[in-house]
Amino acid sequence: MTPRRVLVIAPHPDDEVLGVGGTIARLASEGAEVHVVIATTGYPPAFDAALTQQGRREARCAHELLGVRETVFLPFPAAGLDTVPHSEMNAAFGEAMARVRPDALFVPFNGDIHRDHQRVFASALVAARPGGPHRPAAIYAYETLSETNWNAPYLTPGFAPNVFVEITEQLETKLEAMRRYASQVKPAPNERSVETLRALATLRGSTIAVAAAEAFVLVRQVL
Repeated sequence: MTPRRVLVIAPHPDDEVLGVGGTIARLASEGAEVHVVIATTGYPPAFDAALTQQGRREARCAHELLGVRETVFLPFPAAGLDTVPHSEMNAAFGEAMARVRPDALFVPFNGDIHRDHQRVFASALVAARPGGPHRPAAIYAYETLSETNWNAPYLTPGFAPNVFVEITEQLETKLEAMRRYASQVKPAPNERSVETLRALATLRGSTIAVAAAEAFVLVRQVL
């Protein structure tokens, strides 16, 4: 059953397209109201201010193509979430949950090598805890190429998907959305290339005998 309201939380611009782009396009086409929250902002001197603004323009352009209803950028420092009090991120995600009231929540995988991804996962789960006023019925963790696949085998959680979404009809839309992240997309064989995204979608699709899919780990489902 298609959820009515969907919230995707991404640590950085383009994570949402890498991990959930096809699913966003499919759910939006089926009538779901999809919201995206990007948790971080790049600040000088670590990040060029002009590049940060370009990334935001690219995100809005990609999200328009995918059918996203709303895009929100939070002010937490990129590559610096370990300096942010956990309670502040919890509260920010909680506000997003209260505003969107999502039926389905998509978050980065807690085993990703990037510390920002780990922190976003933890705070998102606090905001979505079962006792909260706006708990989602389902929570899914998505895979982010160049982050999820570089964890330490057997020492950190491994991404073993148990939910698959067919995106055969949405694959080209996802790839075009990634192309709109001109500052982020790389030439093959880089993991953030269009060719690699296509290969991963083919691999995940073959798992369920379809042409293309995205894969997720089900964190929690309430029926």
